[in-house]
Amino acid sequence: MEQKLDIIAIGESLVEFSTNLRLCCAECLYKYYGGDVLASAIAALRAGSKVGFITRVGDDAFKDYLLDSWNSEGLDISQVRLSEEQNGLYFIAHPSPEEKEINFYRKKIAPTKLSIDDISEEYIKSAKLLYSSGITQSLSISAREAVVKAYKIAKQNGLATAYDPNYSSKISNKVEAKEYFDSVISDVDILFLSAKYDAVNILELDSAENIIKKLWDLGVNTIVIKSSEKQGYYTGSNGNVTFTNFFVKDIVDTTCSGDAFNGGFLHAITHGYSAVEATKIGAIVAGLQAGKIGAIKSMPYADDIFKIYNGGYCD
Repeated sequence: MEQKLDIIAIGESLVEFSTNLRLCCAECLYKYYGGDVLASAIAALRAGSKVGFITRVGDDAFKDYLLDSWNSEGLDISQVRLSEEQNGLYFIAHPSPEEKEINFYRKKIAPTKLSIDDISEEYIKSAKLLYSSGITQSLSISAREAVVKAYKIAKQNGLATAYDPNYSSKISNKVEAKEYFDSVISDVDILFLSAKYDAVNILELDSAENIIKKLWDLGVNTIVIKSSEKQGYYTGSNGNVTFTNFFVKDIVDTTCSGDAFNGGFLHAITHGYSAVEATKIGAIVAGLQAGKIGAIKSMPYADDIFKIYNGGYCD
């Protein structure tokens, strides 16, 4: 089948309300949209990729806002279906660079109705790469089944696959996160891990070299470990491990910066860059995104990203 898309992402969408004040003090909130996989999808799209998104959207007052926003971005939403359930919400406040308040409302929302019926083999085959996350799997049993089915289809048809456990104790426990991880890892080519959350809680390892070796043994080709302690990324690919420093420039809000990195990396890897080059591009995307308030609305565009990369970004 002719490839029309670079990346297909499966995930949840949430309506974002943000403020620079404490939530208890704010009289006005700025509306946008969010979601971990969606953030990566938009990051890749703004970097220059053709991206499709699979989700369920609630048939409520926010439906048209979400669909119109994604259409305006150029996101392919031909596989987005409507559900009677409400759309999820989250409220985020950044009263100072050191303080952040965040409250999620994501139970029994439209994306929890994701199921195997939402996964089209023909649509999956139209892309180069499939991407999803543990947060998507945490939505519901049917969402987890949908993700597993999509990965199986992708591997059977020669697509590359990428996955981020994106573990958070606010969303799932360690046992559940391991189950999500185990259900897809045999079909994963590219794995993104947080050293602080994913590696420790799911793999129970804290050495980058040991983590990468274990995952290579499991058949994962490329691993990127994000280390806040070391302020950089370990990339394991083709038998080599390299380290890339964070791209740091006027950091304001790191919400979704890990997802921004993933999107930049996936754009690069689907456009012929090596894993090390993709890590550098992902680092730039994450650094630029973290320089502004907001999760997705602050994702940078290709001109800004590649001006820095082609100008000799050096770690």
